[in-house]
Amino acid sequence: MSDVSFEQLLDESIKTIHNGDVVEGTVIDVKDDMLILNIGYKSDGILPKQEYSNDPAVKLSEVAKIGDTLEVKVLKVNDGEGQVLLSYKRLAAERGNKILEAAFENQEILTAPVTQVQNGGISVTCEGTRVFIPASLVSDNFERDLKKFMGQEIKFVIIEFNPRKRRIIGDRKQVVVAEKEALQEALFARIAEGDVVEGVVKNVTSFGAFVDLGGADGLLHISEMSWGRVDDPRQVVKVGDTIKVLIKEINGKKIALSLKFEDQNPWNTAAEKYAIGTVVEGRVARMTDFGAFVELEPGIDALLHVSQISRERVEKPSDVLEINQIVTVKVVDFNEEGRKISLSMKKVDVPAADDDLYYEDEEYADDYEDEPAEDAEAPAEEAPAEE
Repeated sequence: MSDVSFEQLLDESIKTIHNGDVVEGTVIDVKDDMLILNIGYKSDGILPKQEYSNDPAVKLSEVAKIGDTLEVKVLKVNDGEGQVLLSYKRLAAERGNKILEAAFENQEILTAPVTQVQNGGISVTCEGTRVFIPASLVSDNFERDLKKFMGQEIKFVIIEFNPRKRRIIGDRKQVVVAEKEALQEALFARIAEGDVVEGVVKNVTSFGAFVDLGGADGLLHISEMSWGRVDDPRQVVKVGDTIKVLIKEINGKKIALSLKFEDQNPWNTAAEKYAIGTVVEGRVARMTDFGAFVELEPGIDALLHVSQISRERVEKPSDVLEINQIVTVKVVDFNEEGRKISLSMKKVDVPAADDDLYYEDEEYADDYEDEPAEDAEAPAEEAPAEE
């Protein structure tokens, strides 16, 4: 008869474990503060809540149920009460560190959610490990409000990896820059002057608007927002608007845009609308000493010379006219090539056959020629550097 006792046979049938071993266990009980696992050892394994996750809000009843299997790390074979102390989060962190180390060495782009926002930057949780991204490396532009990133999935690379000092640093900025460069290259490869493209208004200034074309911004100057006069760009577009724009010019990386589409040019039909002898209404848009400019429609201003305002002598247009006043005028001259139209108020009721010379005072004869063309562009203001 064998001298081996039943207890010895039982001990030999049970596996041996050591501190630091990785074992697989089956959940046999779920409590608020711990999970109890059968790990095939003579004692059950205890997995405390704080060793499951660093998140104090986690509820074990929501993340585990009886019958689930988990891989865990043995912290202590005997926790002092004859039970095996286990950790899930430490094993996950170790495995995560290996993945992060490989990503660091290969400069692999990772994706993870932002789980914490601090004054100096943001933190993401990747493979169960915290990665810190300093504020200066969050974007290619200075971000005043880092809170907007909370909960977002972001892309980044690891630029410093030192898990012993718990120092793992990420960089989102270089990913953003690389993506923008790729988009910019693709954009310039497919656009050309004269194309009509769609963009989103990114910023509005006193001199125009910057439009995001999906890879680069284009400048929509105030002088290109309408065939008519625009006093404030904000009356035409606002941030967030999606608009179709004409690519007027490409100069290196600078793109000049326009909303003045040629098929909408009011001068296309001006010869028919404003033939000599036609009586029309217009709005006094601006005045000079030698006359008033009357807007017949957006994009077409015509000169009402001071000598043609009244049959009585008028010293200055402002003596009898006001800005925005609606006046009835007669077209007495039409220069399609020069895009100039001359008007008269005093000849509205005079038959065309009886019209005398337009300029009755020789001293004013060259005034129209000295006035800048209405459709001439205003000098472009220097666009300030974007933040």
